Order: sequence, then C-alpha cells, then structure tokens
Amino acid sequence: MTTSFVTPAVRLFVDHVNELCGPKLENLAKIFDTTFTNTLETTLEKDDLQNIFVLTGDIPAMWQRDSTAQLRPYLIMAQSDPQIADLILKVVKRQFFNMNVDPYANAFNLTDNNHGHQTDKTEMGPWIWERKYELDSLCYPVQLAYLLYKNTGLTAQFDQTFVAAIKKLLEVITIEQHHENSAYRFERVDDRPEDSLTHDGRGEPVGYTGMSWSAFRPSDDACVYGYLVPANMFAVVILQNLHEIFTTILSEPELAAQAEKLASEIQTGIEKFGTTTNAAGEKIFAYEVDGLGNTVLMDDGNIPNLLSAPYLGYLAMDDPTYLATRKTLLSPENPYYYAGTFGAGLGSPHTPENYIWPIALSIQGLTQPDRAEKLRLLQLLAHNTAGTNMMHEGFDVENPANFTREWFSWANMMYCELLLDYLGLQVKQ
Repeated sequence: MTTSFVTPAVRLFVDHVNELCGPKLENLAKIFDTTFTNTLETTLEKDDLQNIFVLTGDIPAMWQRDSTAQLRPYLIMAQSDPQIADLILKVVKRQFFNMNVDPYANAFNLTDNNHGHQTDKTEMGPWIWERKYELDSLCYPVQLAYLLYKNTGLTAQFDQTFVAAIKKLLEVITIEQHHENSAYRFERVDDRPEDSLTHDGRGEPVGYTGMSWSAFRPSDDACVYGYLVPANMFAVVILQNLHEIFTTILSEPELAAQAEKLASEIQTGIEKFGTTTNAAGEKIFAYEVDGLGNTVLMDDGNIPNLLSAPYLGYLAMDDPTYLATRKTLLSPENPYYYAGTFGAGLGSPHTPENYIWPIALSIQGLTQPDRAEKLRLLQLLAHNTAGTNMMHEGFDVENPANFTREWFSWANMMYCELLLDYLGLQVKQ
C-alpha cells in the first residue's frame, strides 16, 4: 500500500504556484494542484530496505525511466526542503538497487514476488517485472542521482551500491557497442510484434559505429534498427556526468577514464552515423540507424526522443542541426506527427494513429525559449484532459475523450515541470 508524502511544505509550494499563476491561469494551477500531489499520494511505497519504490501509475511496477521523470520536478522543492531531498535520495537508492539486480531490465517488482512478464524468453528473475533492454533505463537513474547532487549538494547516493551498479552499466554499454558478442535475447510469445526482437531475439543486424545498441525504445516497443540515436545522446550526457562524479566526488580514476572513453566513442558514432537528410536536403539527426546504411526518420512521443536533446543536456536549443531536426519532426514529414481539431504534436507507434502525447507536448515547450509558446502548449494540455485534470498517455486529436492510460504519473509530472519552467522555477542542471 502506498504512503502519502504530501507534507505541509508541499501544500505551501502548491499554494505558491497558485499565487504565481494568479486568476488568469487558474485552470493551469488547478491541474498542477492535482498532478503535483497525485504522485506523492499514490505512487510511492517504502521497501524492506526503507528505500522508496515508485509505481508508474496504473501498472504495479517501477520503471527506471518513469521513476526518474516522476521525481524530477520535485528537485525544485528539494533545493530548500530536506524532506523532499531525502525522499528523492531514497528513490535513487532503490533505482541503483534495481540496476544491481539486472542492468538489462527496465521494470522491477517491489519484492522478489515473480510478478510481471515471467514467461518472456529472456533471463527473467523474481525481482524483474520486465526485461526489455533500453539504453535509457541505464541513463535515467544516473541523471536523477546527478541532479540531486546539483540541486541539493547531497552525495549520500554515491555509495557502494551506486559504484557496483555503475560498473555494470559501463560493462553493458561497452558490450552493446558490439552487439554480436552480447548474450542478451528477448522474445515475447503471443503478443504485439513490437514486443519481440527479430532474429531469434537478437534483433536486426547492426554494424559497429561506436554507439551502443538498444533493444527497445522508451515506449517499450522494439527498435527497428539497434542504434537509437536519442538514447545514445542521453548516454553521452550521463557518461560525462559519471566522469565528473568519479573525478570530483569519488576517487575512482579507472571508472572516470572508462566513462570518458565511452562518451567520446559514442559521440563520434553519433556524428559519423547518426544523421540523415530531410526532404529539403538539410542535415538532421536520425531516430535510429544500423551502421549499415539504414536509417529511420521519425520521432516518438516518449523521452528520450530527438526533440528532447536540449532537455537532456546534449546540445543547445539553438544548435543548427537540432533546429533543422525540430522543424522536420514537428511536420508531416515525421509519420508520428499528428494534427487535428484539438491540437497537434508528436504521437507514437505505441498508441493509436492521431493520438498525441502530453509528454511530448511538455518537451516541445521545455526545449524552446518563447514563453508565449510555453503558455500555448500549457493551455493545449489543460484543454485536453477530458475533464479529469490529469494528463494521459495519448489523446485523440479529434476527440480528447478518447485517451490511453487514465493514470500516468510520468505525463502528470512533465506537465508540472513545464508549468514550473514557465513560472521561472527550474531544475538546476
């Protein structure tokens, strides 16, 4: 059973946001009140080690990716609230416990209860809900641990469990630069084709690029080609973070050097293999490549995606290649860009056609500097909750009453982060 972590300080923070919104933005404040407290009220549970397990919402499991995004906006409060800082610390410690259990797994159980997809053809275990290897599932916990340090000065998260998990992270990222040598396999019987890898669970063939292979996208759908460029962008950032951690906080010169080397190799791979051209002949980032000449031009509503590159800290908002990529992705040239009566934005092959994602709309706002555009996107989100005052996974651009996932904490918190950003309250990077 989950525990409520809504403290008087949280209520005061929500009241402060309400004041900043004022009467003109009362509708945005109302949604913030609901979504900001909902994660603290309904998704957090202490485990046997007194760390904190985070439910994704309507699925009773903890995703490494989702749990980071669910907690990230609270870093703003943590800058001045030790209780919230301690809460995030306990989540980070649980994330690295999970990573030590299996760095290839993307979602975990509260205890070793054998829940989840135990019939998948892969090396499952009782702690694991799902073992879809996603490069971003290694990146996200590092991001949260690093941002907790940057926003609060806390270093207690960088303990022996952290170091042991990072050794596994570095090993996996290195192995998957040469996926042909990897023992990882994944197949799911009697389900969507996107839930299994081809070639007896190995995935499509790839050539060496310097980038690191990922089996699945952050949507939990299988990659078409194994080098998921936005996930590799994210890897460059967190490997640089690890170099800093192992140089300035922990004295681990070998791990620092390993992280720096990997970051350099992956960055070179992105530069050499991770781009394509749009219909206008402009250089843009590809979504996926295989190192054999094949590319996918698209973007997905899940994060990391190409649209999120500045949000991840990979490049600046005004980077010329990014701007050309952004223009392409927010147009019909991206097969998962949908426009209709009630809005326009990125969707995903994970959800029905013409469903756009609130997560992607929030990222669209967070990756450009125009406050008027941020407000437009906030109002678009607010007008498409189907009266629930909550964000969903995706909604139909012709009828927002049609949506997927009524309770989706990641989307709720992305809305909160965009509103806080609009109000001038940001996570320190």
